[in-house]
Amino acid sequence: MKSYNWTKQIDEITNSFNNEFGKLTVEQLNWKPTEQVWSIAQNIEHLIVINETYYPIIKAIREGNYKIPFIGKIGFIVNFLGKTVLKSVQPDRRKKMKTFPLWEPSKSEISINILERFVSHQSELKELITNSEDLLAKGTVISSPANKNIVYKLEMAFNIIVTHEQRHFEQAKEVLKNQR
Repeated sequence: MKSYNWTKQIDEITNSFNNEFGKLTVEQLNWKPTEQVWSIAQNIEHLIVINETYYPIIKAIREGNYKIPFIGKIGFIVNFLGKTVLKSVQPDRRKKMKTFPLWEPSKSEISINILERFVSHQSELKELITNSEDLLAKGTVISSPANKNIVYKLEMAFNIIVTHEQRHFEQAKEVLKNQR
């Protein structure tokens, strides 16, 4: 089962978030070193928001009404774009990126239950991945939720999601380090 590795990584990431940030106050979760830097809570909320934009895509595939653009039928482009997106979300964060507006977290204070929401979200995400084995076996291609012309395999989407979560864990740890 391809999904096992991702679900294992998601469990590890979830535990890391809980262990690192689970005892923080709402003030600490929402603290920002500068206006341009996201708080720990915003990093967590961003992951929930971005991951959930994949749900309607998988639902539409299951219902048979998902249309992949022509570019999604060209194998080398699918592979190239997938690798490019994956490279851009690596945890080392050498290159700072601005997210698409649809994936931006709330600008107002985020409630203390953000970690509970994240844990619940992670369970849903693992279920979605586990239930996608058939789509993975078919080599299903999807468009990025942000841009229909950025296409990659569903397998790459799950790699991107997990890697992106690791990136934001590192980003949130930096915010915590700046509080001390």
